[in-house]
Amino acid sequence: YSRISGIKPEIYSEGTHLRIPWIEMPIIYDVRAKPTSIQSLTGTKDLQMVNIVCRVLSRPNQAELPHIFRTLGTNYDERVLPSIINEVLKGVVAQFNASQLITQRDKVSRLIREYLTERALYFNLVLDDVSLTHITFSPEFASAVEAKQIAQQDAQRAAFIVERAKMEKQSTIVRAKGEAASAELIGEAIQSQPGFLELRRIETARDIAQILQKSGNRLVLDANSLLLNVTESSSVENPKR
Repeated sequence: YSRISGIKPEIYSEGTHLRIPWIEMPIIYDVRAKPTSIQSLTGTKDLQMVNIVCRVLSRPNQAELPHIFRTLGTNYDERVLPSIINEVLKGVVAQFNASQLITQRDKVSRLIREYLTERALYFNLVLDDVSLTHITFSPEFASAVEAKQIAQQDAQRAAFIVERAKMEKQSTIVRAKGEAASAELIGEAIQSQPGFLELRRIETARDIAQILQKSGNRLVLDANSLLLNVTESSSVENPKR
């Protein structure tokens, strides 16, 4: 800056430079990227309020520093970024429903990045990165989403219970058919082979003996208890006797 000619078009990089005392005064700009986080409360397409925090890395265009100083001053980021970020966020979020902000977050971030980069270039600002760090919905919407999830879980649980009841009913029918077929076969075996009952009685006596053998108590049983009374007349008589 010169007291005689005003802002000069020359831009000096870091290092040692000559200046005229009192007449010339340096204006120092930090051209490194600086992070800025802006919080915006906006509405979605389905009229749900959402709180979004957008973080950008911005730096001035070095070739346009004299113009930036004339129009915006040294605090250019405080003058420009809050307004354009809020404008872009409200415009993009209004195109999506609340649920789409979660399922299509990549698309939302890409649109915000493109629109912000275009708007910042109008003010000679370069955005190196744009990201959405936080998306918070209203308590009413969060409660509605939770209630919907609970309802879906209850519906799935009810469907599972109905399916299990159907399977149990089918299993009972199959078991009943099996028992009926088994009873029919036993009846036919008794009619065709009278010794079938004697075989079953011997098998039952063997099972009783094995159970008593494993028991720690000492018991004395007669042949009637073991179903092995040899003196009792058998149900199968030899016709030759």
